[in-house]
Amino acid sequence: MNKALNGKIALVTGAGSGIGHASALAFARAGATVVVSDMLLERCEAVVSEITREGGSASARQCDVRDPRQIDALFQTVLESYGQLDCAFNNAGVGGPITPLAEYPDDAWSEVIGTNLASVFHCMKHEIRQMVKQGAGSIVNCASVTGLNGMRGMPVYSAAKHGILGLTKSAALDYAQQGVRINAVCPGVIHTPAVDQWIEKDPDGARQFMREMTAREPIGRLGTPDEVASAVVWLCSPGASFMIGHGLAVDGGYTAQ
Repeated sequence: MNKALNGKIALVTGAGSGIGHASALAFARAGATVVVSDMLLERCEAVVSEITREGGSASARQCDVRDPRQIDALFQTVLESYGQLDCAFNNAGVGGPITPLAEYPDDAWSEVIGTNLASVFHCMKHEIRQMVKQGAGSIVNCASVTGLNGMRGMPVYSAAKHGILGLTKSAALDYAQQGVRINAVCPGVIHTPAVDQWIEKDPDGARQFMREMTAREPIGRLGTPDEVASAVVWLCSPGASFMIGHGLAVDGGYTAQ
């Protein structure tokens, strides 16, 4: 993967932490110039500084993907600055509450669907239009193992991630012959800073959940953001040139059971 994306422009949403942060670094290490986007500009700038310290190239763009107008502005500035977009990782998302459907708050439904699913739809419209114009490009959407299977207590998150896979597969078929490859990654339980924050807020509940999830992982541990990032960058690389409309499980064997 070393320098497999030289000369490419890559966009990562939700790049301020976790999987997005790791993916921005991985794109830069593969030679791409990275547009680092997050709703908090200071997070973007911190990731850009990390990339430039390693000798890579990146720029920061603030964007709250819940707002289609901000998405419009993001893509306008990206194309004005670079004139192209070769790789995109639609990663921004939220977890939402863990609760059965009948007790699920209406405002949480709007938040989770808007952030996790509607934002991917709006970003893909811009990405596809530019990549079709170029005649080439690769999009990776961040789904989840809960997009492949259901999970107790996560009905809306699961619905959003199933929706992402539906968008991915259908759009991949629409644009495969126009040079645009569209795929998704489906991470299992990944040890991110968000997990650490959850443990701080609810030590007993979070640790119990993590113990249960670890016990269900055939590999015997949780995944890391870097492991997902490697899959994302590979899906955007020439090595994945025959990958179309696929939801790639990066889950330690969780869905193989």
